[in-house]
Amino acid sequence: MNEITAFINIVLFIMHINTNLTKKVLSWYDNNKRSLPWRVGKNSPKKLYYRLLSEFMLQQTQVKTVIPYFKNFTKKFKTLKSLSKSKEVEILKLWEGLGYYRRAKNLLASAKILVKEHNSKLPENLEEVKRLPGVGEYTANALLGLIYNQPRIAIDGNVRRIFARNLNREERKINFEKLIFVNKKNFFNTNRSSDFVEALMEFGALICKPKEPKCVRCCLKKTCKYFKSSNKIKTTSKKLIKNKNYDIFCYLNKNKQIALTKKNQISFLKNFYLPTIKETNYLSSNKNWKFLKNYKNSISNLKLNINLYYKFSKKIPPKYDWHYLNLNKEFIPTFTKKIFKQVETLF
Repeated sequence: MNEITAFINIVLFIMHINTNLTKKVLSWYDNNKRSLPWRVGKNSPKKLYYRLLSEFMLQQTQVKTVIPYFKNFTKKFKTLKSLSKSKEVEILKLWEGLGYYRRAKNLLASAKILVKEHNSKLPENLEEVKRLPGVGEYTANALLGLIYNQPRIAIDGNVRRIFARNLNREERKINFEKLIFVNKKNFFNTNRSSDFVEALMEFGALICKPKEPKCVRCCLKKTCKYFKSSNKIKTTSKKLIKNKNYDIFCYLNKNKQIALTKKNQISFLKNFYLPTIKETNYLSSNKNWKFLKNYKNSISNLKLNINLYYKFSKKIPPKYDWHYLNLNKEFIPTFTKKIFKQVETLF
C-alpha cells in the first residue's frame, strides 16, 4: 500500500467517525473536565493572561506540577500588564524548580510585546502570534483556538495519540496536519471550537493516556481500531534516554562564597551562573582538586552522573565572580541548588 492510498484510507476512516467525534468528546468533556485555575469564563478579563501563562508553563511539564506554580505566579502578578513591568529575576525566582527557564524569559518578553504593541490583546493572525518569543505552531494554534474560538486544533501528544489509536497506527506514519486540514469542516461542526480544542487535550490526558488507557470508559471505543484490534500497535516510540557524565569543579573561599560563571557547557542552563563543568576525566590533569561527592540527577530525557570536586582558592579564572551560598536570596536553578547544598557541608 503506497502513501497516497494509505492516506486516503485514513481520511475516509476519520470522515466516518468524526461526524460524532466532536459531539462525543464535547459531551464527555462537559461531564468530566477538571477544575483548573486557568479555566476562566469566556468573557473574563484575565482570560488571555491566564491562558498565555498556562500554555508556557505546560510546555514539557505536567498539569499537577504546574498548578501550584500558576497559583503563586498569579498571586504575585495579577494581570498581564503587571507581569510585563516585572524584572526577569522576579520571574525566574517564581519559576524556580519548574525547569526549562527559557520559557520564563520568553513569557516575560511576550507579555511586554502584547502590552506595548497590541494593547494587551492577542493578535488574531497565526503568523503574527508565532512572532511572539517562545510561541511556535502548537502554542499559537492553542491560544487562537482558546481565546478567539477559532477552528484550530493544537496538535500535541494527546491529540496525536487519540487519532493514532483510533486508526491503530504509529504516530510517525500519520500526517496529522494534512489529516486535520482535510477534515476541518467535519471536526468543527460546532460553535464550541475553543471547548473542542481543550476537550481533545483533556480526553488524551485522562482517558486516552500514554500508558494504561481507559478504553472501557472511552466514548470513542465503538469506532476505535485500537480497542477492537487483537494486534494493538504502540502509537509512540520509547523516549530516548541520554546518559551524560560531568565533573563539576567548585572554587570556594573562606567567606562561604563560590565562584560562578555564565560560560558553561550545559545547554539547558545556558546563560545561567554555574561552577566549572567539564566532561568526565578532566581531573586526570588537575591533581589539586578534592573529591566531594558523586550523585545522580535527571532532567527530562537526560540522566546525569555527576562527580563534584572543590578547592579553596583566593584567585579565580577570568569571567568568574564570587557568589554567596544563599539559597533564598535570588533565583537559583534546581541543578545549581543541589551543588550548593553539597558544598555547604564543607563550612
